[in-house]
Amino acid sequence: MTKKTYLRRLAGEAQKIFAGRSIEQYAAICYRRLPGQKDVEILLITSRESGRWVIPKGWPMDKKLPHQVAEREAWEEAGVKGKARKKSFGRYTYLKSLDTGETVPSIVQVHLLEVSGLDDRFPERRQRQLQWFSPNEAAARVREPELKSLLRMVETALAQDK
Repeated sequence: MTKKTYLRRLAGEAQKIFAGRSIEQYAAICYRRLPGQKDVEILLITSRESGRWVIPKGWPMDKKLPHQVAEREAWEEAGVKGKARKKSFGRYTYLKSLDTGETVPSIVQVHLLEVSGLDDRFPERRQRQLQWFSPNEAAARVREPELKSLLRMVETALAQDK
């Protein structure tokens, strides 16, 4: 028996997206520039359930714009202080396992967030690990194909800002 790849599992859920049965979340790609260098590092965190590498993300919040939700989630999940860009950097899709056991596609709007500092005290500090990676290394650590692509595009996007 052949094990289903993540991409094959995601493709199998496409009908839910087309039927409007997907959920929306907002996320932050948290980055920093190394002092005196042009190199960029990206912060990944572990998920609480599986321990795999992810970026901070969460559900829409009343009276908060998507980039504000991304900032809030980055602080709650990783202690990140910084400013997220208002304009979306892109989107990716992943399979969210609900408490009911059902799997539902989640379409995640991603915002770039420049990290100005990290708090030692934040709500999920004992539930997650944090680690800095180069963009290519970060892309190799995450599971979602579209997120891999976004992570690989960070340095180029930031270089175009100058």
